[in-house]
Amino acid sequence: MNDSTPTRILLADDHALVRRGVRLILDAESDLTVVAEADDGAEAVAQARAHRPDLAVLDIAMPRLTGLQAARELSRTCPQTRILVLTMYDNEQFFFEALGAGASGYVLKSVADRDLVEACRATMRGEPFLYPGAVNALVRDFLDRAREGRALPSRAITDREEEILKLVAEGHTSQQIADLLVISPKTVERHRANLLQKLGLKDRLELTRYAIRVGLIEA
Repeated sequence: MNDSTPTRILLADDHALVRRGVRLILDAESDLTVVAEADDGAEAVAQARAHRPDLAVLDIAMPRLTGLQAARELSRTCPQTRILVLTMYDNEQFFFEALGAGASGYVLKSVADRDLVEACRATMRGEPFLYPGAVNALVRDFLDRAREGRALPSRAITDREEEILKLVAEGHTSQQIADLLVISPKTVERHRANLLQKLGLKDRLELTRYAIRVGLIEA
């Protein structure tokens, strides 16, 4: 996306007052603009298909379809739309379900005025956005998996792929990685696609989780 083009956002929440407040926060930023609203999950899916937003901000507890159900449907039918969950629930189960449904971030409504704008920007950069409690839950999940011996093969990837995986997980862009390794951004993208395919992962967040599990970066 061109830097001068604002991120186009779909906002879905069944409380009109919440939507109004969140919209004020987002529309106050020059790089963010709300282009559609929905008051339930089914309407969110319909609006996403109609408007093709860059980002969908979804509440979890909505009529007809929940935000998690809507996220799963959007991941399948509108893969170009990134997803951010905005919720009142500080709940590990919902957090993991949100990640599983395709969300790139999880923001609590209680701190939306502090975190939401940065969460939107991080999501559009292809980076995960997790509130502190979610990070703790993620680390506990890794530790549980390690104790249960559910590790992936240690040499599933080449040395160059491992280099790129580490840099991706540390938050570097394709251009920054290309500059560091003196290769083209297109080559970086090809290696990244190969990594996702080889490891059976779907996005940067899952690559980061894998990198932590195999010790390439610290949690």
